Amino acid sequence: MTDTQASIENPESLLAASVDDFQAILLEGVSRTFALTIPQLPKGLYEAVANAYLLCRIVDTVEDEVSLSFEQKQQFCNRFIEVVRTGDGADTFATDLAPLLSEQTIPAEHVLIQLTARVIEITHSFDPEQIAALLGCVETMAKGMPVYQGMDLSGGLATMQDMNEYCYYVAGCVGEMLAKLFCHYSPAINQHSEQLLELSTSFGQGLQMTNILKDIWDDAQRGVCWLPQDIFTETGFELKDLNTSTDSKEFQLGLEHLISIAQGHLKDALTYTQLIPSHEVGMRNFCLWALGMAVLTLNEIKQHLDFNDSSQVKITRKSVKATILTTRVIGRSNWLLSVLFDFKTKQLICQDWQYNPK
Repeated sequence: MTDTQASIENPESLLAASVDDFQAILLEGVSRTFALTIPQLPKGLYEAVANAYLLCRIVDTVEDEVSLSFEQKQQFCNRFIEVVRTGDGADTFATDLAPLLSEQTIPAEHVLIQLTARVIEITHSFDPEQIAALLGCVETMAKGMPVYQGMDLSGGLATMQDMNEYCYYVAGCVGEMLAKLFCHYSPAINQHSEQLLELSTSFGQGLQMTNILKDIWDDAQRGVCWLPQDIFTETGFELKDLNTSTDSKEFQLGLEHLISIAQGHLKDALTYTQLIPSHEVGMRNFCLWALGMAVLTLNEIKQHLDFNDSSQVKITRKSVKATILTTRVIGRSNWLLSVLFDFKTKQLICQDWQYNPK
């Protein structure tokens, strides 16, 4: 039995663990991807980023819980903002929320909610600037995400701007928080704070758009679509007609356009990463691994525009290992990173199309 499995069965045992072990075990339970990338960060930054992800996952758990009403989700989100702001009330927040969680919420998230007080205790051990960055992200996410709970999303979002806003609430604000934490960690990085903050929201959007495109059909089975209708209006497809048997060239053309937009955001992600000093290998790896896996996923989607299940465009473990190895070899060279990115993404760009919002 792994430490994560043991902790899920006996959450109280985690309370005696060190901060690093406590957060690492929870991360492994709720996200294997971030459990892989966050430990690449250097001491003094890793702890805050790991904690930030756990805070965001608590918000996600509230948002995704099917047993909660729209009003209950708003109430718990607002309460959690105050818990993060003040450091108080975590126990009652967890006590009130935990019994309401259904079996559709994974066991590791049940444990995370039960141990909210310990997570918040760690949050308030950080520097004031770090706490402010974490709070800003949680507040943006917790206030923005519930808006979509009351919407009919069966026919997608209305416009690309709506998609931009959604991506900001769920990922762009996380990018901003990370930029602030990076700048707090390093005076050299802080010299580029303004540019990094601007690029960070684009970085987040590129990753989120990739996830949305990968999960189109999983979402569709739940009656949800995060794609923007105006993009597909230009290609002649109505998203309200979308289903897993869709085999429409007009729909596939719309996907190509969105892939091209996502590629542009990932280009910003590369620029962001290149602003991090080359000797900060761990920070670069943290960014490059996420970027590399997103590029690989977009390539899979572009090559299989007729896919109807996320498993058909899932990147292999071999590809993930190759991404990690490649970044370790060339990750300190901005020139080589640019050459590789351009080579890997050239097929993602729609050369004869440019989005013009009405």
